[in-house]
Amino acid sequence: MPGRWEAYEELQRYPLDASRRERLLTEALECSVTWVDDSGWPLGVVHWFVWDRGRFFVTVGTRRTRVAALRARPQSCVIVSGAGTALGPNLSVSAVTRATVHADEDLLRWFAGALSVKAYGDHPELAERFEQMLLETERVVIELEPFRFVSHDGAKMGAAAQEGAP
Repeated sequence: MPGRWEAYEELQRYPLDASRRERLLTEALECSVTWVDDSGWPLGVVHWFVWDRGRFFVTVGTRRTRVAALRARPQSCVIVSGAGTALGPNLSVSAVTRATVHADEDLLRWFAGALSVKAYGDHPELAERFEQMLLETERVVIELEPFRFVSHDGAKMGAAAQEGAP
C-alpha cells in the first residue's frame, strides 16, 4: 500500500523522542497497568501514577488480586496516552515492565504526597484529603521498572502522511 497512507502502516517508524516521552510520562496522570492472572489470562486496570527515577509508581489496596499476581509474576506492562496532557492525544507509550510490590511506609508517604500534588495541585484541600485517604487505607505501592519502550508520535506520522499525499 505505497503512497499517501503508507505512514499509517509503519507506526514503529515514528517513536517519541526521549524528551517528549519523558514529558508525557511526567505530565500524564493515568496509565493502564497490565499483568497475567494465575490462569494465564491478561488483565489490566487504569491507575493514577507517578513517574520518578525512570519508573512508574502506582498504589492499590492490599487485598486486590493483582497484588498477589504481580508478586508471583512480575512481568507486566504500562500504557500511557497523551490524552488529557498539553502534548495532545496523538502520543502513546507502552513500557514492558517488571513489577515490585512494596509494603513500605516511607515509600507510601512519598508516593501519597507526590500523587496528591500531581492530581490536585491546584486544589490544596482536595490534595490533602486524597493524601489522607491514601495514607489511612491498607495499601501497597507497586513500582514498575521499564526495560523496553514502544512509543508512537502521531505528529511525526501525520507529517509523513502529508508528505506522501498526492
